[in-house]
Parts: sequence; structure tokens; C-alpha cells
Amino acid sequence: MSLRWQIMGSMVLVIVLTVLINIGVGYYSSQSRLDVLVDQIGDDEAIQLARNLSREYTATGGWVTVDSALSEAGYVYDSDRDGEGEGDGEGESSESFHKDRIRVVIAGIDGRVVRDNLSDLPPGAAASNLEGRRETVFDLTTNQPVGHVYVDVNREFLSTESRGFLNTLLLITLIGGTLTAGVAILLAARLSKRITTPVTALTEATQAIARGDTARLPVTSSDEVGSMSAAFNQMTATLESQRALRRRLINDVSHELNTPLSVIQLEATGLRDGLQTPDEASDQIIHEVDMLRGLVTDLDWLAETDSGELRLALQVCSVYELLASEVDRWIPQSSARQVELSLQAPDSLPEMSLDRARMSQALGNYLSNAVHATEAGGRIVLRAELEGDEELMISIIDDGIGIDAADLPHVFDRFYRTDQARDRRIGGSGLGLAIARAIIEAHGGTIAVKSDGLGQGATVTIRLPLDE
Repeated sequence: MSLRWQIMGSMVLVIVLTVLINIGVGYYSSQSRLDVLVDQIGDDEAIQLARNLSREYTATGGWVTVDSALSEAGYVYDSDRDGEGEGDGEGESSESFHKDRIRVVIAGIDGRVVRDNLSDLPPGAAASNLEGRRETVFDLTTNQPVGHVYVDVNREFLSTESRGFLNTLLLITLIGGTLTAGVAILLAARLSKRITTPVTALTEATQAIARGDTARLPVTSSDEVGSMSAAFNQMTATLESQRALRRRLINDVSHELNTPLSVIQLEATGLRDGLQTPDEASDQIIHEVDMLRGLVTDLDWLAETDSGELRLALQVCSVYELLASEVDRWIPQSSARQVELSLQAPDSLPEMSLDRARMSQALGNYLSNAVHATEAGGRIVLRAELEGDEELMISIIDDGIGIDAADLPHVFDRFYRTDQARDRRIGGSGLGLAIARAIIEAHGGTIAVKSDGLGQGATVTIRLPLDE
């Protein structure tokens, strides 16, 4: 069963059960309360009538006005009295008449009938075996009982009426519940489709990506589903970028491997055939082997940073001495390219806890790029200064070939090389900057590259937190 039908079925089941439970609970609770009400009606009628009769008896000193009390309470059902009640719009008698006949029998203290509103028992007859609720009538002056009143409510009639009311209530509730369930089912169908459609699209897009195709999901909302689609599209874009970088890596590594291997093969062939002197051949072979070793070292560094095994051997060292030694290390290469390399930093820079070897590698990568990207007659400045009491800023500034605006966001991507860097004069595998950034970030610092465009040079800025 599909996810959509599972969601819809679950929601419909919950809705139907809720409606049925509400109907059942409402019906049976109303029924129980109506049963209690039916039982209370006779009791309340008898108590109230007994009070009225007690007042009438006390006021007149006997049962003379008993008919008046019954009439006011609505228990007189003879036709003349009914007609009088209907014609008189004033008073409460017409409103208090009961449509269902309730038998009321008043008996004296001696057990003889004083009044039977239905005339079943004549006055003076023995009041025995009477049904209904019995209440005592008192002479309020002496507080002595003077008789009893029997109120026999037609419980079968009231029960029938209550059942009719409950059946009507049940019908109304069923109609309302059916309408509610119908609307809820429509909403459940819409919601389930709203949830499962992106999931289905996600599955199809994932399968397309697995086949190597490009897929995007439509982002139609800003809720969790829309965020999922946007995240998937971002992941897809990243995968496409990684695929492009991987293809580029294959081409670059193939080129970087084939070139020195071809040179080594040619030098060895020339040496074998006597076309090359041993000294010349060995020098060239050693140079090409160094290039291969550098590529392998970069790949090893990349694997180390990826696996989270980049460990720092921190030691307190002079920042100025570190920068000065880097300038001294790269001056021969810059001089060979007729590029001026200088250091601009105060010798009062504080000491910091650094992994000197790895920091030297990071600075060396950036200086190497700057040297190879700067034409003869150009200038490179390694500058360092403090920014407040919390940060050291190191800048490598060159006036070389610059970086295109489209390449700036990707210069730290692994295996990424600009079109200018792909020139053999610069070479490299596109790993150096990524590795150097990992080293800087492992020290808790940040790095950024700025360039105004091709031919405008570039500035690499490193920020490191000072020791507390």
C-alpha cells in the first residue's frame, strides 16, 4: 500500500472513530440524564404541590380551596376549566396546564380521599394502593400533618418523549458527523497528496541522479516540504559541482601524471640510446619525480583532512621569525622569475602557539601561487599586523594575473583550478589552497581571497586568534 493511502486511511480512521465515539458518548450520557430527569419530575411535582396545599390548608383551615390549588398547578383537566384557561390570557394557569394528564389524589390524615383530579375515586373513599410519589401536607400553624398528596406521573409517556428527543438528537448528530467526516476526508485526501507528491517526486529525482541525470524539485511553499525540496536542489547542485570537479580532477591528475612520466620515459630512452648524458638525464628525472611526489603528498594531505585526522603539534613560536623564514625560503624562486618578494611586519609581533611545520606549508602554498601568478617585474608583499588585542592578520598581496570574479567563490574548492592556473607555468593539482585552508581553520583562523579581476592581482588574508 502506498504512503498516500496509508496516511489517508489512518486519518480517515481517526476521524470516523472520533465522530462515532462522540455520538455514542453524547447519546448515552443524554439518555442517562433524561432518565434521571424523568425520575425527578414526579418528585419535584409532588414536593411543590404539597407545599402549595399546605399553604392553602393553613390559610382556610381545611380542604375548601383544594380545587383552586390544583387548578393553579395545572392538574384540573375538566373541559370547562380548560376552556377558561385558554380564554384567559393573563396569569400562569393556561401556561402551566400539563398536556399529559398527571393523576393527583389528595387524602386526609385518616386515609380518605379528599380530591381525585381524574375522578377515579369519589371523595371519602379509602385511599389505598395508590401509585406515584407521596408527600405529606402540613398545617403550617401547628406543624402537624393533615393529609397526603399522591402525584402519579405518566412515566411511560415521559420515557417515550425522551426517546423521541434522543432519536432526533442522534439523527442530527449523525448528519453533522457525516458532514464533518466528509469534509475531513476531503482535507485528509488533499493533505496526504500534499505530503506524498513531493516524496514521490523526490524518489523519482533520486533515481534520476543515480542514473547520472540532472533533476530538480519544484519549490512551491516555504514550509517543511518546501525546505526539503530546496535542500534537495542544493544537494543536487553540489553533486553536479562535485561531478564536474571529479571529471576535472581526472583530467588534471592524468595530465600531471602523464607529463612527468612521459619526460622520465624520454630521458631514460635517451640515456639508453646515448642521446642524453647521465647528468642531464638524472637531473630531469629527479625533477619530474619531485613533481610526482608533490602530487602524491597533496593527495595524502587531502585524505588526512577528509578523515578528520589532521593533528596539530602546537608550540610557542615567534610569528615574525616564521614569516621571515618563509620569505627567505621563497626568495630564490621569486628572484628566478624576476619577482620582488618582501616582508612588511614589525619584529614586535607576539609569540603564538602554532604548528610551525603545517603553518609553513599553508603559507608556502599561498606564496607559491603568488610567485607563479606574478609576471616578471611584479611584486609580492607578505604583510602582518595586529588587529586589536584579539587577532593577527597576515596578508599575501601580489600584482599578478588576478582572479576572475566567476572563479573567486571556488578558489578553495578541491581540485578546482582557474583557466589561468591550468597553464603549465603555474601547474598544480588544485589541492594546495584547500589543504592550506584546512590548516588555517584547524588553528581557529579564517581565510579569504580578494581580487578586482583579471590582471589586477590578488590578496589572500589570513586571520588568526591571539593566545589568551
